[in-house]
Amino acid sequence: MKKVILDVSGNKAHSLEVDSAISFSPFIKYLRGRVKGEKTVKGALYRSALKEFKKYNIEEAEIPLESIHDYESLLENMYACLTPALATEDKLAWGLCFPLQPITFYGTDLMYELLENKKNDQDSYVVSKTPADYHKERLQLVYSFILKELYNFHVPVKTHQYHAGIKTDTGLLGYFHVNLNTDFIEVTPKGELPPLNFRELQQYIGEGSSYEILEKILPLDLFRFRGISVITVSDVTAIQAVENIKNIRLNRTPGDQAATYSGVIQSLKTIVQNNKIEFDLFPFVRVNNKPVYGNVKGGTGILFSVWGEDNLDPETFQQYAEGYTANPNSFFSPDILAEDPVVFHWLHHFVKLGVKSLALTPVFYDHVIVGVLAVHTWEGETFDEKILALLEPAIAPISQLLQIYIDEFNLELENVIKEKFTSIQPSVQWKFNEVAWHHMHDKNKHLPIRNEDISFKDVYPFYGAIDIRNSTIERNTASKADLSHHLSLLYKVLDQLKDHHYSSLMEEMIFNSRKWQQLLLQETLNTQDENNLNSFLKEESSDYLFHLSQQEPKLKKIIDDYLLVTGAADGDVHKNRYALEVSMQMINTAINNFFEAEKEKLQQSYPCYFEKFRTDGVEYDIYIGQSISPDKIFNHFHLKNLRLWQLSSMANVVRMTHALLPAMPTKLYTTQLLFVHNHTIDISFRADERKFDVEGAYNIRYQMIKKRIDKVHIRGSSERLTQPDKIALIYFNKRDIDDYLPFITYLQETGVLDQDLEELDLEDLQGLSGLKALRIGVIHPKKTNDI
Repeated sequence: MKKVILDVSGNKAHSLEVDSAISFSPFIKYLRGRVKGEKTVKGALYRSALKEFKKYNIEEAEIPLESIHDYESLLENMYACLTPALATEDKLAWGLCFPLQPITFYGTDLMYELLENKKNDQDSYVVSKTPADYHKERLQLVYSFILKELYNFHVPVKTHQYHAGIKTDTGLLGYFHVNLNTDFIEVTPKGELPPLNFRELQQYIGEGSSYEILEKILPLDLFRFRGISVITVSDVTAIQAVENIKNIRLNRTPGDQAATYSGVIQSLKTIVQNNKIEFDLFPFVRVNNKPVYGNVKGGTGILFSVWGEDNLDPETFQQYAEGYTANPNSFFSPDILAEDPVVFHWLHHFVKLGVKSLALTPVFYDHVIVGVLAVHTWEGETFDEKILALLEPAIAPISQLLQIYIDEFNLELENVIKEKFTSIQPSVQWKFNEVAWHHMHDKNKHLPIRNEDISFKDVYPFYGAIDIRNSTIERNTASKADLSHHLSLLYKVLDQLKDHHYSSLMEEMIFNSRKWQQLLLQETLNTQDENNLNSFLKEESSDYLFHLSQQEPKLKKIIDDYLLVTGAADGDVHKNRYALEVSMQMINTAINNFFEAEKEKLQQSYPCYFEKFRTDGVEYDIYIGQSISPDKIFNHFHLKNLRLWQLSSMANVVRMTHALLPAMPTKLYTTQLLFVHNHTIDISFRADERKFDVEGAYNIRYQMIKKRIDKVHIRGSSERLTQPDKIALIYFNKRDIDDYLPFITYLQETGVLDQDLEELDLEDLQGLSGLKALRIGVIHPKKTNDI
């Protein structure tokens, strides 16, 4: 810490003639308040500081400026109480000042360094201020303080300022945030306070307005100021530059990105203080990690002229761009005509365009190259390396601007995919990126839009299905029970109402209720009958009862009670269907969550397309093959890994759904089915249905088999193949399951699968014969009881 009295005004015309003096009284009062209210360990710090102040017994004393350093221990205590615990002196520009005067007497070395530079290099500031400007700022600060403290009139005036100046250590433009804290200053009137017309004050006093009129109404010699000001100076060069870029981006006109860059380019010219030096920004946008042309010119467009489609075809541009990004060196020449035309053969493009001096600087964002900044002059003008040094503070915000453009480009790409296709899985995203880029390119160049198919050849299909056992029967049973209960309630109400209100319509309602009750007792309702019964209960009878309650107010209580019971979604007349729905939801949610997590794990071995379908249970299709991920080598081990996963994941599903049984309102069981197809098929994306489907006559047969095997029976019996607690694998040829058999043995030996493996022949289905199956049970983990 430094103990130096420093007047940074530099000009006595900046000062205000006020009755002010240094006093510790406001800070001592602050300490007493913190000691009383602080409940944390900080309270010890404040009590220690307050104890130190009491030793000097100077609460009411006015301290002469020349004697302030006699109280160094008190100043140290103020520093300890008012600065963050983690802040170090070499990083914090903090100090104490004479109240409302630009005179500092105690502070960190960094603060003195900044203030001394400000005092000594006033003329170097880009935004220079006249003595009148400083006088106006200080006048606003003083009078806003007086009005707030003595009149409770709050004026929106800033106690902080941004100063732009040249840093002496780098010679570059810097921005500094200076904040003046007046919390430890007290103002008292020397006599009676003059009355003020606040309505009139509001008309001409505000932020940035003149306060000179107050010097006549409230002369400063009417007031006494006692205390200490706290000043904090922060270097915000990088922050301010980034904020400028953000503001430019937020204020841009949609669709006119070139105009967005104009403010940045002008700022760069201000930094180098030379309007004859030109700038250009060239972002590197990529599709499938390969460079492509963007659609924005960020400056003069010199790089787009040299590297653009008018000069280079897309393939050649990709070669140049990939070569440059692989070795992104900076280039500078004050005169490109003097460079070796053999070594720098590419410079002739710039020469043809009339460039004299040229610098190319790669721009990185998060260690990844996002573009190139070109600095150049036309013939007749030149610049040297010092200009490039001046631009150093601007590189970071420029990189953010380029990254923002890249992000917007990628977002536009994704929007085309989502608009034209659907939400796409990462494993096949690259193909949609490629087609979407072609669509964007053709559209931007006003070319005929290419009609491209998104398809994958020779992929291996994997199909699995988890079905809820007897879901149709369970649903019919639940519906029948609830409808029967509903009819009973309706009949009782109607029978009760007929004693108070008799009509032919009432007799018909009672007759229909009896008829529906008898029908429910005799047979299972078909879909049409169930719809008719629901219509009778929810519409016809309810409407009649509501009408009756309006006509006969004395019956309203009976009818309202009935409508309340039957109208509740989870009430008695829906309890069986509600319980069934809750149980089915528990199963499906658990299975869906399981496969969502498993899908991410599968991608780590080899990218594959994984799609789930909701039925009464869950079905899935998986496609894997070289065409899904052309950049990765695909072999038979990836198939084996997926086949083992199929078996183990189905076993996990069996265990998981079985564990849910105690919590299910209606006990439901699941069956597990795999269809083994050991041959490749072709799939393509159907834009109308927004999903992938098989392609070709042979492949369609695969899809047909999947739709017909879910309820297949064992040959020569009425037994369904799929059974609870078992996994069934359907196949055609013995060699199709060669990979599965060792995995079954492995899972048996590890206690996952049972020893009850069955080899079964299946009944012939329409257009299908010769189907075979394996069926094996799953062992449920034994429960351990706490002792």
